[in-house]
Amino acid sequence: MDRAAPPGGIPATGMIGRVRVPSDPAAAPRLATLAGLEPALRVTELVKRYPTGTEALKGVSLEIPAGEFFGLLGPNGAGKSTLIHCATGLARPTSGDIRVFGHDAVHHYRDARLAVGLAPQDLNLDWFLTVEETLDYHGGYFGMPRKERRERTRELLEIFSLTGKRDDRTRTLSGGMKRRLVLARALMHRPRLLILDEPTAGVDVELRLELWHYVQRINAEATTILLTTHYLEEAEQLCSRIAFINEGEIVAEGTGRELAARYGVASLEDAYLELVGRNELSRTRLAADAS
Repeated sequence: MDRAAPPGGIPATGMIGRVRVPSDPAAAPRLATLAGLEPALRVTELVKRYPTGTEALKGVSLEIPAGEFFGLLGPNGAGKSTLIHCATGLARPTSGDIRVFGHDAVHHYRDARLAVGLAPQDLNLDWFLTVEETLDYHGGYFGMPRKERRERTRELLEIFSLTGKRDDRTRTLSGGMKRRLVLARALMHRPRLLILDEPTAGVDVELRLELWHYVQRINAEATTILLTTHYLEEAEQLCSRIAFINEGEIVAEGTGRELAARYGVASLEDAYLELVGRNELSRTRLAADAS
């Protein structure tokens, strides 16, 4: 039987895999209620300096409204992961302020962390746990009662087509199955802000498109999403706004078209190549040179 999704959570119906996730005509009214909420993420003059003297973040300021699908793009070492680590308590900022739905991520860590689900790039699964135990333990860490954990685990196993693998050790799963489990785990406690750190790295085209469809669906259910990716077409397809980060600073922000216009080029890809100083790789330029 179909059931309505909890506010800010994911739908109780629909699956990742061979089964279609249905659209929800009630999503728009729910999104309209987000207008008066605190921003999902507000970063103000954030600095992170390591003991070695490396300054990974240099006064970063950023605001992501509740309900938005926001992309953070930049080359390796630009500061993306450090920013995520500061937002989730994995790193302590040197100075500045970072708030998740109004909760100080440093001084009110518990409240801030409860609002966030993190799907990291690395498949950081416990290889000795089963698929079902992975979700159950995560729910327990976030204080979910046992009955709720069991129900939520069944729901996510079905949605992500993992029910048949529930008793398998995570180390025996394929790469695509592990990626699904990492995303399911991030959603276990029904976070209001979902952070996806290169969620489709190394997966096949079919799974990538399935994940695209699903994260669009949960965003329509009023879950705010912060996405980092090196696939620029992924950011263009999914994100309503995008920020470029480079050398620890936010250097540009806007829609894909606005970023292209800012750099005086035709596409987001060309804007990104301008950012990293590799415009000689522009497909537009290469096509012109070849003609």
